[in-house]
Amino acid sequence: MLNHPANILDLFRLDGKVALVTGAASGIGAALAIALAQAGATVAAHGNRREATETAEAINAAGGTAAAFQADLGHTAGPESLFGRVHDHFGRIDILINNAGTIHRDAAVDTTLESWEQVLQVNLTSVFQLSQLVARDMISRNAPGKIVNIASLLSFQGGIRVPAYAASKGGVAQLTKALANEWAPKNIQVNAIDPGYIATTNTEALQADETRNRQILERIPAARWGQPTDLAGAALFLSCPASNYVTGTVLTVDGGWMGR
Repeated sequence: MLNHPANILDLFRLDGKVALVTGAASGIGAALAIALAQAGATVAAHGNRREATETAEAINAAGGTAAAFQADLGHTAGPESLFGRVHDHFGRIDILINNAGTIHRDAAVDTTLESWEQVLQVNLTSVFQLSQLVARDMISRNAPGKIVNIASLLSFQGGIRVPAYAASKGGVAQLTKALANEWAPKNIQVNAIDPGYIATTNTEALQADETRNRQILERIPAARWGQPTDLAGAALFLSCPASNYVTGTVLTVDGGWMGR
């Protein structure tokens, strides 16, 4: 006899769960933090350069529960500091959304080692650090958990003039699979979302470039840039019990880009 829930929609609820969303001060992170809160989660909204105060305030004003945090994930001490403060404040983390990211646009021959290392630290190393810290705690409590990493189309493609970003996002996709393999027996699912071209501050330069903007739109079957909220449904699915048998996958949300 299959064990069906009384209502399938119950599997998409996050009541009683604590979610940490990095890079939640604006853009994709803010949209994901608000979506998880609407599904019932208590949210720790992180900002890399400033506390994600506006996001937390929006959640609280709508009747949810959230607190804002700041930590510089561009330094190796940042993830541990963030984890410690969120854990002290809420007592645990059940869901981790590794969204914080940065990009440096330059020709490969002109990219400095400093720029390379900064992008890799924020986009890849901090993802591993936070995932490790959160998983250790989940395992010590014998508690189930969800980790969702934000990858990129450049997890699969090389891009133009963004060698460090492409390398870091390729690493995110592979790290997702590696951690999923190790932690599946612990009932911790690790997945990634692969956004297409999303209208955020990170893509302002591309949107403003008439030629590149036209080329991008011509390649997207949906014929539009994505919005941060377009990722909310995928993030909720990968964070909730409805995805308990989904792990090690990279889910594209790209308006059809990768299928073309």
